[in-house]
Amino acid sequence: MPQQLAAKKTSVEQLEITTRDIAHEMGQKQREISVSEFFTKNRHLLGFDNPKKALLTCVKEGVDNSLDACEEARILPEITVKVDPTENEDRFRVTIEDNGPGIVRDQIPRIFAKLLYGSKFHRLKMARGQQGIGISAAGMYGQLTTGRPVSITSRTKPSKPAYYCELMMDTQKNEPVIVKEQELEWDRPHGIKVVIELEAKYQKGRQSVDEYLEQTAVANPHAAFKYINPEKEELVLPGASSELPSEPKEIKPHPYGIEVGMLIHMLHDTRARTLSSFLNTEFSRVSSRLAKEICEKAGLPENARPQRVARQEADKLLKAIHSTKIMNPPTDCIVPIGEGLILKGLERQFKADFYTATTRTPSVYRGNPFLVEAGLAYGGELPQEGLARLFRFANRVPLLYQQSACIITESVIDNSWRNYGLPQSNGALPGGPLVLMVHVASVWVPFTSESKEAIAHYPEIEKEIRLALQECGRKLSTFLSRRRRHEESEKKKSYIKTYIPHIGIALREILGLKEKEEQRIVENLTEVLEKSRGG
Repeated sequence: MPQQLAAKKTSVEQLEITTRDIAHEMGQKQREISVSEFFTKNRHLLGFDNPKKALLTCVKEGVDNSLDACEEARILPEITVKVDPTENEDRFRVTIEDNGPGIVRDQIPRIFAKLLYGSKFHRLKMARGQQGIGISAAGMYGQLTTGRPVSITSRTKPSKPAYYCELMMDTQKNEPVIVKEQELEWDRPHGIKVVIELEAKYQKGRQSVDEYLEQTAVANPHAAFKYINPEKEELVLPGASSELPSEPKEIKPHPYGIEVGMLIHMLHDTRARTLSSFLNTEFSRVSSRLAKEICEKAGLPENARPQRVARQEADKLLKAIHSTKIMNPPTDCIVPIGEGLILKGLERQFKADFYTATTRTPSVYRGNPFLVEAGLAYGGELPQEGLARLFRFANRVPLLYQQSACIITESVIDNSWRNYGLPQSNGALPGGPLVLMVHVASVWVPFTSESKEAIAHYPEIEKEIRLALQECGRKLSTFLSRRRRHEESEKKKSYIKTYIPHIGIALREILGLKEKEEQRIVENLTEVLEKSRGG
């Protein structure tokens, strides 16, 4: 018996040693993963699923940055995009050049070769970029597929020379590496030029760079574009408006849009000395009176130190916030395209018989202001057969992929277009010579993924899209009804016109009139017909 116990004890000790060795070995294999290293292996999350889409994503990220920079500097954008083939048939050199304010020398490496670095993530105001990933991800993809650095030329003042550098990304550290830098002369007084070589595939048609730029011109009529494709064909899209959009204002977070973890973080980081002043200064639409009311509902002293608010007290504070009636956040942080410019954009791109547009009043989801705009073009030279074309936009940026996953598409399909005189099969877009566009503008667009290709399903956004589409549908229905009545009237008029000469002949024979009198009767009857049937 003692021998059995000793053997059992020995086996347990050996098991403990073995387990400890395995745990130690597993522990040595653990290491931190940088964000760039993660996205290198998961590039499909950023829109680099395949070579064709990679080309579009690269151009899109560069153009979006250029438009944002020009508008923030109050400069009418003039953007040139070139896609040049290289010696390798599966590689292209993408050049994006603008007349914006340029970028200061110290910021260039981090902007173009460091993921999650930017100025827009923490600001609540409408912008195309949100996450600080786009253009650096394009450079990372280029480096991954070709081994070539990103080339940047930037100039901020006519009195200073341009700064040129070539950048690589250290993906393990998510840090930029400067390969080459120098000062040089450049014919632009200010602006930036980015050159990225990447593995890609060029095709015309749907979901191409060509379509992206054409749609971008519709949503940004103040911008001028020049595009040279790999076949050396040049597309020039001059600006349809000489006025810049109003500049969106930055706002503070709205209390209805925060969660308890975010509230605790804000309480610890604030410079406010009292809980009341924290609520008043860190949030929008919270006055001193409202801050006092919220503190009373939460059972917390208004002069309490924010950093000393415990987790349970933060829970009470959040419940008090949600039980207090607070005005919606200000809406000057978002800037619509506007009905007039939507019509100009549609008229510039499509020859149609009828155009209409509507801009909804701003609304709110999760404390974030947003608004929806819709426009349509019908008839004319648009294709008579097939389904309508749907253009989706988020903060003036076209969304070309993941159409079926987007709330815009779902809302268009769910709308009953038969009520407005258009054919529509179940679960499909309406048919006929129709172009639809829907624009969602917000301080924070809820995309379904980092590639920013589809908008998530929020009931508040879905409702506004539906109402905008219904308003456009009613206007289209009125137009179609009038046109139908006009066509019926013209048809009846043509019948009557056919018989007027016979009436003249009959009257001449019955009354014994001369030919001139017969002709005068025919002319008089025709004149009466034209007047009564609308000429």
